[in-house]
Amino acid sequence: MTRAAQRLGAPRRADRAAGFDRRLLAPMVLGSILNPVNSSMLAVALIPIGRAFDAPPSRTAWLVTGLYLATAVGQPVIGRLVDLFGPRRLYLLGTSLVGAAGLLGTLAPDLGTLILSRVLLGFGTSAAYPASMFLLRAESERTGLKSPSGVLAVLSVSNQAVSVIGPPLGGLLVGAGGWHLIFAVNVPLSLACLVLGTLRLPRSATRVREADGRREESGRRVDVPGMVLFAATLTAFMLFLMDPRASRWYLPLVAAVAGAGFAVREVRTPGPFVDLRVLAGNAPLLATYARQLLAYVTSYAFLYGFTQWVEEGRGLSASQAGLVMLPLSAAAIAVTAVTGRRARVRGKLVVGGLVQIAACAALLLADSSSPVLLLAAVGAVAGAPQGLNGLANQNALHAQADPARMGSSAGLLRTCTYLGALVASAADAASFGDGATTAGLHHLAGFLLVVAVLSLAVTLADPSLRRIGRTAAGGGPSAPPRERAGS
Repeated sequence: MTRAAQRLGAPRRADRAAGFDRRLLAPMVLGSILNPVNSSMLAVALIPIGRAFDAPPSRTAWLVTGLYLATAVGQPVIGRLVDLFGPRRLYLLGTSLVGAAGLLGTLAPDLGTLILSRVLLGFGTSAAYPASMFLLRAESERTGLKSPSGVLAVLSVSNQAVSVIGPPLGGLLVGAGGWHLIFAVNVPLSLACLVLGTLRLPRSATRVREADGRREESGRRVDVPGMVLFAATLTAFMLFLMDPRASRWYLPLVAAVAGAGFAVREVRTPGPFVDLRVLAGNAPLLATYARQLLAYVTSYAFLYGFTQWVEEGRGLSASQAGLVMLPLSAAAIAVTAVTGRRARVRGKLVVGGLVQIAACAALLLADSSSPVLLLAAVGAVAGAPQGLNGLANQNALHAQADPARMGSSAGLLRTCTYLGALVASAADAASFGDGATTAGLHHLAGFLLVVAVLSLAVTLADPSLRRIGRTAAGGGPSAPPRERAGS
């Protein structure tokens, strides 16, 4: 039995020894959907909330950005705590916070309290994904099987499906009892996660051995200063990306100063939050982070920018625009379901990159007279890369990351996703400064073409991707290049 399996300490019956412990799937899936369901339900409640508190869209927008900020910062921080203390404890704490945040939002007397509840939701929902990636890596070590791409596919499809049903579900809740219900629904979801997590997640006492051979007991060397400096760096940078104006010049300066302090701290401390030396030496993992950021710049800019143009530039109603965009989500789910069990990643990333380029090029041909069916087809083409790139990058991270830092590595992958979303938001705003016109759409398409080509170039330049997903001669998983080298 490997160290990871011993550390997990959960009872394993002989009939489970050959494969992934399916008892873990329910808490993993339920925990992972908490973030997308809260993100997507809110879309239909912003107007009612604004009316309730007499707040303009510029203020209610903080209900969205507050959650994204908290999640982008919280994912790697909580992921590192998962590495140190094990997945069970952080999963239960995080899902408990989701319930408390839901209750706070339900009873919120003003918009400020409501924004606070969304920030708490962001931190609370940040535990499930790093915990799941930690458990998947430990299960791979325990079973000796290759990357559990089928389980990753289930998680991905669940998240995509929830993102699709979130807006109509939010509409039903708002219609049934007002916007308060989209916050109240987090209470039963939290309770369900707590029950499943308590019953099914394994206990752990010590974390896995560090890559340099040292072993630390859980609870030691929590790099709080490093986490604070990281949070300050990322928060200042993201706040500037949300509204990049010359009058906010101090935010990049704060990010640069905090980032420099973070780098100095992490290089000098014996137990860093992010081991920059190891990370800098892991080029394949850095390439995966770059691909994730670039892929989601295109995905989010297309999702929100194209939707705005369909309504304003093409002249469709909000409900018609929703139907036009439905093939995008359907294609993403279908592609993930069909290809998800295949552990090889390079082919998915190459095809995803090429199709993403094709979708961006198609935007250059769109105008106010384009047939609705053609626009729906463009959306379907754009959805396919979402089902390929995101899952392939998760599989790549599973193979490339230091096992002792799987939680924080997975959290950083999610941070790259949200950075991509913020860059996309800035690109949409720059392109549609005079409204969501066809000229603005074509300007956005040109920018996205450059990003998509760069994303494909990062994939083609990474030879290590060819080895991920191959089965070694002994029947187990082939080790990623970094681990075979012993670094």
